[in-house]
Order: sequence, then structure tokens, then C-alpha cells
Amino acid sequence: MGFKLKSDFKPTGDQPEAIAKLVENLEKGAKHQVLLGVTGSGKTFTMANVIAKINKPTLVISHNKTLAAQLYQEYKQFFPDNMVAYFVSYYDYYQPEAYLPATDTYIDKDASINEEIDKFRLSATTALLTRQDVIIVASVSCIYNIGSPVEYKRSFLRLKVGLPISQDQLITRLLHLFYERNDYDFKRGGFRVRGEVIDLWPAYMDTGIRLELNNNQLTNIWLFDPVSGRILDQKAIDALDDSIALDTWQQLTNFHQVVIYPAKHYITDQDKRQSAIKAIKRDLKKQLKFLNQQGKTIEAYRLEKRTMYDLEMIEEIGYCKGIENYSIYFDGRSANDPPNTLIDFFPDDFLTIIDESHITVPQIRGMYEGDRSRKQTLIDYGFRLPSALDNRPLKFDEFLNKVDKIIYTSATPSDWEIDKAEKDAKRLSLAAGVVEQLIRPTGLVDPAIEVRPIKNQIPDLIKEIKETVKQKQRVLVTTLTKRMAEDLADYLAKEEIQTAYLHSDINTLDRVEILTDLRKGSYDVVVGVNLLREGLDLPEVSLVAILDADKEGFLRSRTSLIQTMGRAARHIKGRVIMYAERITGSMKAAIDEVNRRRQRQIEYNQRHDITPVGINKPIREAMSQKGEEENDKGDYRSLDLAQLGIRPGRYTSKDRLIKVLETKMHQAAKRLDFELAAKIRDEIRKLNSKSKIRSSKQNLNSKY
Repeated sequence: MGFKLKSDFKPTGDQPEAIAKLVENLEKGAKHQVLLGVTGSGKTFTMANVIAKINKPTLVISHNKTLAAQLYQEYKQFFPDNMVAYFVSYYDYYQPEAYLPATDTYIDKDASINEEIDKFRLSATTALLTRQDVIIVASVSCIYNIGSPVEYKRSFLRLKVGLPISQDQLITRLLHLFYERNDYDFKRGGFRVRGEVIDLWPAYMDTGIRLELNNNQLTNIWLFDPVSGRILDQKAIDALDDSIALDTWQQLTNFHQVVIYPAKHYITDQDKRQSAIKAIKRDLKKQLKFLNQQGKTIEAYRLEKRTMYDLEMIEEIGYCKGIENYSIYFDGRSANDPPNTLIDFFPDDFLTIIDESHITVPQIRGMYEGDRSRKQTLIDYGFRLPSALDNRPLKFDEFLNKVDKIIYTSATPSDWEIDKAEKDAKRLSLAAGVVEQLIRPTGLVDPAIEVRPIKNQIPDLIKEIKETVKQKQRVLVTTLTKRMAEDLADYLAKEEIQTAYLHSDINTLDRVEILTDLRKGSYDVVVGVNLLREGLDLPEVSLVAILDADKEGFLRSRTSLIQTMGRAARHIKGRVIMYAERITGSMKAAIDEVNRRRQRQIEYNQRHDITPVGINKPIREAMSQKGEEENDKGDYRSLDLAQLGIRPGRYTSKDRLIKVLETKMHQAAKRLDFELAAKIRDEIRKLNSKSKIRSSKQNLNSKY
């Protein structure tokens, strides 16, 4: 099935020329190209047209989860009949394993996994193994080790109506695919048994699969709603936003069969498991000898105890905490071989788009060294075998070798990207390796820029915000630190301005919801640090305020300032206020570049008699499946949230509120404010108690 682009718009301005050049260069074998497009010029729409024309599986890489989520939604809208998937780190909270020799402090790995994002990840890899018309929107986590695609694909379970199989055999096969049996708490990645019926909830789907057996034979396969237990018909399936479910339905209706893929990415068969265990024991013996020769008897003892415990877990259940540190043995790789990543799930010929490349490329380049430094310390002090070094992200040259054809998109591409593209163009005798897209089809010009003194910047900002809100427009404010963002958001809330803050501590899917609420008008202002920059598409925002604009550094560099100012370029009345005591070199360079682009658009509008019009963009539904979350609203209306340090009206579900309360509790304890921490702890217990009561009721309803 080919890519089918659906849109109410046609390429205009300099989009047709950019699309034609990019496609022509790809067909001539170009491996590196740059699309230099100003904010609001429709770079994503241009790339969607390129994908539709070259008709190859595509990997889109973004530098942060928020932007990746936005891109995922945009591509999903452009390609509703094709598979668009989302692949980012599934941790809401992640503390990597580490050892600090100076204080003799060992920090165990601690993580909170977001099950919704885990589903998206498994859905992405499953799609790549089952179809060709796939677009994966990913963060830089796509260069991390996730296990062998060969083993993952080999481990599927094909079930067909009429298949002779006993219930015990089917349960055993599901356990081998890392599905967990729980007859009382039915959740994604698990199954339950009721009589001769097995209900399975695949880890990569929003729907369940019901398997009915009779006399050791599979008699029926159905799709059903995991909450209500209702069997889904064609109409109900069409209403779902679940491409994998649609594919599964197609298999069931046409062939009465279904393919079940594993619930985890790290998969090994029994034979390989035994050979891997032997190899681990061999390397353990070698490392113990080395440590003892160095006089590190404590480190040797520590390593032996930990490794033997892990091996016992692998032998018993096929899995252990931190199994990724032994991935080299299960993958059959040699030391220093590149790990298996999401990229290895793609076919040989695919396209890579690196969005906001000026910041994404340096992130990809820097991942390996930081990871290696931490793990080398663990190895030196007997916490891990040397093989842990091979559980790593790709080196930059390994990444470039794997991806083949790349298009870098940015309003401010770096010299490295431009140099790569120009050298490739020269090698192939192409007209240009850097394709410019500087005209906005809507005629919108870059925002007007004003520099104001820092003195009294907050009162002045509040005045500007209130004037902007009166016109039913939105505001973005960018600060230098997370603490400043939170404090300013609280201060604005006291001024009766509907405000939210946004930074990296906010849950991934909650970030998307906050920005959606800003567009809807639930908030008038969002205050942030580094997330209010590249790619955020918020056409309702007319004012961007940059506090402390004269503090030279990464957050106030030429590139950062241009990107931040670009957030106001999608509104017809877009403007930027920079608060500063002096105009720095970065400020001057950014202002000059924005003014140059502004003048170019004005001249284009005059030549073609174009009157600028604002962007009217539909507000998409949140990515997370809310379902029963909507029923949670009443659980905490009686809470005095302000007393607990939480702004009211921001949370649409109890589960999200609990996560925020837990963060606030830890922060209070860290400040030695144990009284507040205890209050928050008590409220969390109350909320969790209500959750268990409701969950029990749902299970009873589903069961009977």
C-alpha cells in the first residue's frame, strides 16, 4: 500500500519548487540535503509531499518528545490511511544506574514507565515488520539499543481458527512472549483465563483479542473492548484510532487468523538463552580474575553476587532487571559492534528526516560519550561486566552509516549540515544541496521585535499579557530556569491570569495536553524554558516575551532567539518583546536575520498582491487514550489544591494529579518541609484508595 497524502491545501509559494528539488535530488542518489525553511512556511507539509512522492518508509527524528508528539499528530492527519507511529523514551522518570566513587554512593536504576508510550513503541516496531507504508516519528531515543529485530519478528505467534492447540499450550506460548497472566487485573501486556476463553491485551494495541477454545481446538477469534468486554464489529473498529487494530481486524475477517507479537523488545529463544548464559559465565570468570589481580577483592565479590543473581533470574523467567546490559550475548554481537536500534527494524531502503536539525544532530552526536563514561565507572567498581558498554546508543558515524538518505530541516541549519549537503550536491553534480523555503503561503511576515529594559519587566509583562488576552490571543513567556518558570507561573496565576508552566519535568503526554489547552483557551499563558522553541505550532499565540534576553549562552544564542521568536510568526499580529539592559551580539544577529526574512516576505506579498491571513488550524485530540480518566474528575474536587502547592483547574484526571502530587511531596521533603510533605502523602493515599475501589468495580463489571 502506497502513501496517500490527504490535505485541503495544495503546495504554494516556494513549496512546489522545494518539493521538486528534494525529490529530484533523492532520485539522483543524494544522501544529504537541507531544507532551510522559515517558521510557518509549511516544512512539515513539504516533507509530507516528499514522502508521498518517493513512497518509502520514513523515520522522522525530533530533539524532544513534545515536538515529536506534534509532528506525529500532523503526519497522522496528512496520512490517515497509512501507518504513522510514535517512538520516544517510555520513561516518565528515569534515574540511570550509577556509582559515585568520591562518596562511595551506588544509585540503583529507578524508572517510572509510561504504559501508553510503551504501547506506541511496540506498535511502531510491529508496524515496521508487517507493512511498508510506515512513518515513525521518534525522539533521539531511536538510536538506543532495544533488542534484535530478527528475534522479535521470529517470536510471533500465529493463531488461526481451527488450530489444534490446548489451553495449556496457548498459555505457555503467551508466557514465552512475555505476556503476564492476571485473572483479576486485566491490563495491556497481559492475559486472563475464564473457562475455555483466553482474553489477551496485546502490548501494542488499544483493543483486546478474545480466543475461544473447545476440545483443544481454537474455535473463534474476536476483537473486544478491554473495559466493557464488548465484542467489536466493523463499525466500532472503524471508529477506533488504532491502525494495528484495523490490520488485525482485516486478518480476522479475511482469514480468521491473527498474529501476536511479543510484549517486550528483548526476545531470545531457549537455545540462544543457554549459550548466552554460558558466555556470560565465561566473561564473569575472566573479569573476576582481572579484578582479583588488581587487588579489588570487594569489587570482585560484588560483581560475582550480582551477575549470578541475574543469571538465575534469566534461567527461571527469561528476564532480569537490567537485562539490556547483557544484550550483546543475546544478540550475537561482538564487542564494539553497533547495537540493534529502531533503525534496524526498517527495511534497507528508507528515508530519514531530521527535524530542527541544528539541535537534533548535536544531540545524536553527544549521546555515546556520556553513556560510556557512566558505565565505565560501574565496570571499574564491580557493578557490571564490561559487556555493559555494548548496551549503548549508536556512535554518530554508526548512525550515519545506518540511515543512508537524510533530509535536514531547520530555520537555522548548522554549518555542518550545510557543508554535508553542499559536498553531496557537488559529488552528484546537483543544482543545490540546500533547498530554501522562505515564503509563507499565508503571506504572514515575521514578528515585529521590540527591546525593553529589564527594570520593571514583570509589571510591564503583566500589562502586555492582559492587553493580549483581551483580544482573545495567547502568550508564550520564556525564562532561563525551571524554577523561574514555576515561580512566574504562580505569580501570574495570583494576578488572575490563567497560566501553566512547561518544562522537562512535566509528563510527556501532559506537555502535549498543556499546549492543546493553551490553544483551546483553558490557559492564556504558558511559561517555559527550552521547550517553547523549535517547531511548536501554536497559531493562537500573538506575543512571545523573552525575559533576560541579554544573558549570553545556549538559551540566548542567535539560533535559540530566532527559534523562540518564530513562535509568534504564525499570528497576523505576531510580535516579540525582549527584556534586556543591552543588545548583545546574539540579539543583534537574531534581530537582523528576522528583519531580513520579514522584508523578503513583505516584498513577495507586494509583488503578488497578497494580503496576509492568519492560520486557522484544527485542534487535535490528545494522544493519550483517556477512557475512564474522564470519570476521575470528581475524585479530587474537594481537595484544597492551593494548600498543597498545586494550581487548581489544570488536571483532567486523577492519575495525572497523583504524579504531580508525588513530585511536590518529594520537593517538600527535600526542603525539610515535612508537614506539607505529610499532607500531600495523605491525599495521595486517599486518591489511590478511591482508584482501587473503582478498579475493583470495573473488573467485576467486566468479569460478570
